[in-house]
Amino acid sequence: MQMITRIREVRKAKGLTLEQVGALCDPPTTAQTIGRLETGTRTVSVKWLNRIALALGATTAELVALPGQADIAVAALLGPDGARAPTRPLAFPSPLVSDGMVGVHVSASIGDYRSGDAIWCRRIAPDEFSGALNRDILFPRPAGRFLFGRLIGREGDRLQLLPLGAGARQLVLTDPPWAAVAVQLVRRL
Repeated sequence: MQMITRIREVRKAKGLTLEQVGALCDPPTTAQTIGRLETGTRTVSVKWLNRIALALGATTAELVALPGQADIAVAALLGPDGARAPTRPLAFPSPLVSDGMVGVHVSASIGDYRSGDAIWCRRIAPDEFSGALNRDILFPRPAGRFLFGRLIGREGDRLQLLPLGAGARQLVLTDPPWAAVAVQLVRRL
C-alpha cells in the first residue's frame, strides 16, 4: 500500500516553490525530486518524509493523509489583483494536533499578535534550538513563568531572545530544558 502524502498541500499553504523546498532540505535536493515525491511517482520513505517536514517547518504527521481527516476546500485565491477562483481544486490540510504541541493564548495585543489570537507551538529539545532561529518561540522559566519572543541568536548554551513589542531589549537565557516554536497562528476575524 502506497502512503498518500500532503506534501504539495502543505508546501503550497506555506507559499513555497519546489525549488525552495529542495534548497531547504538537508542535504539539499532538486525541485524534480520534490515534485516526484509530491506526486507519488517516487516512493516517500520515512527518511524523505522527515527531511521534507524539517524543510517545511512542519511535522511528519502533517505531511501524511490520514483516513477520515477533513480538508478545507479553497474557494478563492487572494492576491494583489483581488480574489479569484482557483483554476483547479485546492484544499488546505486541516490543522493537526500532535504530541508535544502547546498553545499560547494572546490576552492583549503585542507585536504582530492581536488579543484573542491562538499560537500553536511545537515543543523542541535543546539540540533543535538552532533550527528555530528567527522564529517566535516560547521558553519556560523558573516558578511557572515563560518568555516568548523571536530567537535571534545562539552561542553555546546561551540564547538571545528579542521580546515582542516596540523598544524591547534583548534577553539572554542559559540552557533552558525545552522550548516550543510557533508553527501556526489561529486568528478570529
